[in-house]
Amino acid sequence: MTYSGAVKVGGRAAVHELTDLMISKVAVGPMNNNAYLLRCRATGEQLLIDAAAEAGTLLRLIGDDGIASVVTTHRHGDHWQALAEVVAATGARTYAGRYDAEGIPVPTDVLVDDGGTVRVGEVSLTARHLVGHTPGSIALVYDDPHGAPHLFTGDCLFPGGPGRTTLPKDFESLMSGIETKLFDQLPDETWVYPGHGHDTTLGAERPHLAEWRARGW
Repeated sequence: MTYSGAVKVGGRAAVHELTDLMISKVAVGPMNNNAYLLRCRATGEQLLIDAAAEAGTLLRLIGDDGIASVVTTHRHGDHWQALAEVVAATGARTYAGRYDAEGIPVPTDVLVDDGGTVRVGEVSLTARHLVGHTPGSIALVYDDPHGAPHLFTGDCLFPGGPGRTTLPKDFESLMSGIETKLFDQLPDETWVYPGHGHDTTLGAERPHLAEWRARGW
């Protein structure tokens, strides 16, 4: 079945099969959060991005092979409700942005900085620190050697705009970050996996950058 990225709470996972990586996406919880399970094809090692809610759903997705690590994209509570239970069940190593770790009530084993590397088996993901939605939000880039990059944005970029912020300076910081660290460095074909809702591409969103700046959110 062709991957579209369309999932719903209580529904089946959508699986994006790449040459070196399998990406399984599920929607969980009352805020329709997306969680992503990444599996290295060469080693079978798995990594979870955002243990947002519904630990039972996530553990069934993970299966008997377990996970080596779990990355929390940012400190907002809807992205870590199941983190403690998932870590207790799997023994996974925890990762989060350096400046958001103190706001996550599960100890962070690895503090992630801008340009830092998170590995799952033989696959490397590069972190991009984006300030604005929260002080320490991170996006993760998989630069697929066999095709377009894949970008996990948490709540910093959705189809239709950046994540909400509360102060003008926060919005300006977030916009500057997503422009210079994402849109300026990655091609239009980059597939975007957001923290909520459907997937998109940078090419689909790029024409709207000026509009987003004009409306100020």
